[in-house]
Amino acid sequence: MATTAAAIDIPVPADRVWQLIGGFDSLPDWLPYIPVSTPGEGGRVRTLTNEDGGVIVERLEAFDNQARTYSYSILQAPFPVTGYRSTLTVHEKPGGQSRVEWSGTFTPAGTSEQEATALFHGIYTEGLAALRNTLKA
Repeated sequence: MATTAAAIDIPVPADRVWQLIGGFDSLPDWLPYIPVSTPGEGGRVRTLTNEDGGVIVERLEAFDNQARTYSYSILQAPFPVTGYRSTLTVHEKPGGQSRVEWSGTFTPAGTSEQEATALFHGIYTEGLAALRNTLKA
């Protein structure tokens, strides 16, 4: 099993960051490469469409509004991994700032661990940069 994580400090209060990203169906609000998210199963499943028309289906596995965190798994995706589980968390920092962490575990399938890890590390890093840019606007 492989793992990767990325984090970013954002000069915005944690509650404001969580208000933007805490909804499981909110990716299009802050992640430019996911323009469409369709909720299903009472909001526990999201069907995402990326910029290229690719479809990713994810299931909410755990949600804690007070701790500002949720975890999800991938049910269907064009990624070379199995057993994918990811967690997104917003931490409060002193001075009205936040630290956002995005981490995942997975088993590479048909690719090397290094390639699969680089893929998701890139997704997390680019996604968190997009989040910071959205909150700056």
